[in-house]
Amino acid sequence: MKPMPMRNLFSGLCLSSAMGVGVSAQTLSSPLPPDTPPPANASEGSALPHGRGAGVHSPLSPFAPLPKRTDVVAWSTLTDITTRVEKKRIVPVYPAPVAALNQKTLRLQGFMMPLEPGENQRHFLLASVPLTCGFCTPGGPESMVEVRTKTPVKYKLEAVVVEGTFHVLQNDPYGLYYRITNAVGVP
Repeated sequence: MKPMPMRNLFSGLCLSSAMGVGVSAQTLSSPLPPDTPPPANASEGSALPHGRGAGVHSPLSPFAPLPKRTDVVAWSTLTDITTRVEKKRIVPVYPAPVAALNQKTLRLQGFMMPLEPGENQRHFLLASVPLTCGFCTPGGPESMVEVRTKTPVKYKLEAVVVEGTFHVLQNDPYGLYYRITNAVGVP
């Protein structure tokens, strides 16, 4: 099976999920504060984001949500960004706490989306919600991190943790906001 080109990746992830509307969503392990208003692009009558923020892990999901961990960067930190239009492109505007993460060795947890065939992965996306869950609503590009590993990480449907050099991307041709390189799997 040929891997999906990354330029087509986000167009396929921006579909909204009608199944999750009206369902009380599972709070992610790194939630936004309770008084945070819903994103401006949330559907009328629904607080579910569609293609923006960390996404929503539905209680109907067959996959367990991210477990609470204190040794990883919270998705609420990575998704706390804004965007602006610059020369007909949408570009991220990173707040100081996010920009300060650039070139640091960090741990992230999330769900794998392989970009290559095989059980052992060296190149994949790490997402805040399982992208294989038909009940969950994916977030936008700020809810995913491209991962390049030193040693292969075994693919699994459950959450994984990786550690490596974190990059805050300014002008990625694929529309990615974050990348982690020289990553290794962490138990």
